Amino acid sequence: MRFGEWDVRTCIAGRFGLDGGAMFGVVPKTMWERLIAPDAYNRVPMVMRVLLVRGHGKTIVVDVGAGAGHSEKNRQIYAFEETDHLGDSIRALGVEPSAVTDVLLTHLHFDHGAGIVEPDGNDWRLLFPNAAHHVQHSQWRHAFAPTPRDKASYYEDRMRVMERDGVLRLHEGPWSLAPGFDLLVFDGHTPGQQLPVIGDERARLFFCGDLIPTHHHIPTPYVMSYDLFPVTVMDEKTSLLERASAGNWLLCFEHDAHVEACRIQKDGRRFSTGERVEIDGK
Repeated sequence: MRFGEWDVRTCIAGRFGLDGGAMFGVVPKTMWERLIAPDAYNRVPMVMRVLLVRGHGKTIVVDVGAGAGHSEKNRQIYAFEETDHLGDSIRALGVEPSAVTDVLLTHLHFDHGAGIVEPDGNDWRLLFPNAAHHVQHSQWRHAFAPTPRDKASYYEDRMRVMERDGVLRLHEGPWSLAPGFDLLVFDGHTPGQQLPVIGDERARLFFCGDLIPTHHHIPTPYVMSYDLFPVTVMDEKTSLLERASAGNWLLCFEHDAHVEACRIQKDGRRFSTGERVEIDGK
């Protein structure tokens, strides 16, 4: 699908499950389980959706999923499925991993950033070895000094490979990768979550990351217990949805197993799911 001068495709880097209560915070289970049915362990199905974006001489991957090489404990906790095939998925879209010029990491939680590497004996090697890997400086600092609440979300040994191999690029605040590819910064979920808005005034796509992980999280009170600052998330989300509604942006959901993207409906001060769209037109 075209957004201005950019061609955008999506692929799935893997599937997993997260605790439904944690995904919906203070929303009672009697309400959220009508939206997504949990399994016997109270987990709800999630995907790790990745963008492949081409234009302006660049081939960009936005987020990389959880990758491979997980401990048995984490496999049991998160019910990981098919988490080691991102390279094959990118090839199926006509791009060799070695041809990717930029990897844009929204943040470094394992389900967004651990897939930057693949196992290499007792070590790790970059999945996209020739790409610059872009991270917000505030997120990089936080990832190596997290709170006890979010420490388990970061895989330090994998993150260090970007630094070791000289591909890490740190940014301070909002920035632009190229014309029509802008990064907005949000701090409620975790410090320095950078999310791309792609296109021009005719058509724009916003990749929601963990600001709005599924279309069920569009209503203001629907925020995650994983968010470090949930009230900040509500404020950030409201401001973003105002812009998206006014500009008729398409929102793409990173973790939604059923709705890839949608537009926004606004009724007074309330936002809801509008037209649903499949970016690849399938």
